Amino acid sequence: MTFAITGATGQLGRLAIEKLKTLAPSEEIVALARSPEKLADLGVEARAFDYTKPDTLVPALQGVTVLALISSSDFDDRVGQHRNVIEAAKAAGVQRIVYTSITKADTSPLIIAEDHKVTEELLAASGLQTTVLRNGWYLENWTDSLKPSIEAGALVGSVGNGRVTPATRKDYAKALAVAVAQQEHKGKTYELGGAAFMLADMAAEVSAQIGKDIPYNSVPKEAYSEILTSVGLPEFVAAFIADAEAGAADGWLLDESNALETLIGRAPTSMKDAVAAALA
Repeated sequence: MTFAITGATGQLGRLAIEKLKTLAPSEEIVALARSPEKLADLGVEARAFDYTKPDTLVPALQGVTVLALISSSDFDDRVGQHRNVIEAAKAAGVQRIVYTSITKADTSPLIIAEDHKVTEELLAASGLQTTVLRNGWYLENWTDSLKPSIEAGALVGSVGNGRVTPATRKDYAKALAVAVAQQEHKGKTYELGGAAFMLADMAAEVSAQIGKDIPYNSVPKEAYSEILTSVGLPEFVAAFIADAEAGAADGWLLDESNALETLIGRAPTSMKDAVAAALA
């Protein structure tokens, strides 16, 4: 067996390689990335792999049995990029693809879910064995901005009183590694998330940990998008983040299946612990 993970220089990909090394011999692991020279420290074979260069993908996938396709972070024709990888995997003789999707991708109205829905359809039509991991929001999407939020005096977003079930990158990476290494996950689709909470709960936890009252202020989607743009995010990124948060108010970032806990063999990292790590 040979296992390969795309996007290996990214935050999720690098963590997934490290987790996979605990489940399979290093000589059976291939890290795929546009800049393979950045992967020398991982201790596994590294190959050049660019979703936008289809002619190069089949040679890079030679000998690969199971491929983890981490969804592209380049929003310029993501579906086309994913199609390139799926077609190359078929041509190279890959047996199974493990794809990182998003919560409720097949029914979600969120802008960010559109490419995932189409990619899942491409995978279903490919004839390959597949495993789909519908990852929820990253806890880091909120905890990474806690310190500037504290300086500003409030957490701001568009989730309202909606409940969310994010998890850390490390937990999603562990789930990805397990799904790649263990063949019993073929043909499965998993909704993944951590313990449910409201953003007001996170604000209360932050307040308790720093000894200062930090409220959660929920604002309309358009206003939140403008706030995100004002701090430097590109307009299209701000738009899909604000759209996702507004959708979270209606439960579109909520999963209570406990599949993540089952895959990783322990309770996912708690919001309390994630806040503490971000504030350390």
